[in-house]
Amino acid sequence: MSFTYDDVGATRERGFCPPGFHPLHVRTRIGEGEKVFRRASDALLTWELHREMGVGIEASADKAAPGVDVTVTLAGLIKAPCRIVWTVEEHRRSGWAYGTLPGHPECGEEAFVVDRTGDGTVWLTVSAFSRGAKWYARLGGPATRGLQHAYARRIGSTLRQMCAPYSDV
Repeated sequence: MSFTYDDVGATRERGFCPPGFHPLHVRTRIGEGEKVFRRASDALLTWELHREMGVGIEASADKAAPGVDVTVTLAGLIKAPCRIVWTVEEHRRSGWAYGTLPGHPECGEEAFVVDRTGDGTVWLTVSAFSRGAKWYARLGGPATRGLQHAYARRIGSTLRQMCAPYSDV
């Protein structure tokens, strides 16, 4: 299966949004310190964060890596096939992005990146560009985009809760 959009990997470029797509950028403070960063990175890279949110995840590998196929299931009804397009695992930054495959209700790419700034603060950034692919996603218009923003905020608050016991403060 091939991707349903042309700009594969473009979420690496901060703020990029192809014409005809809608951008999303949500940044959430997770906590402080190296232990929080490591915990957040592990939860993100191993699908634990998404599963903690109650999202169904079927992946062809236990950890995010380029080429890994992932199907996200929402409410047991909506299946959203994706493929990991890039990952990053650095000293102060980790994460991944997946792109949509045929059958996904949306068309586009979404990235989840945890980073630790110079002062030790740990952040989760969810960024994406998308547009409706299935009729119900197109029909939803602004409501669909509102749900995407709510989901990005919820994933940040879930990761913050998961990392709270590891905080240095």
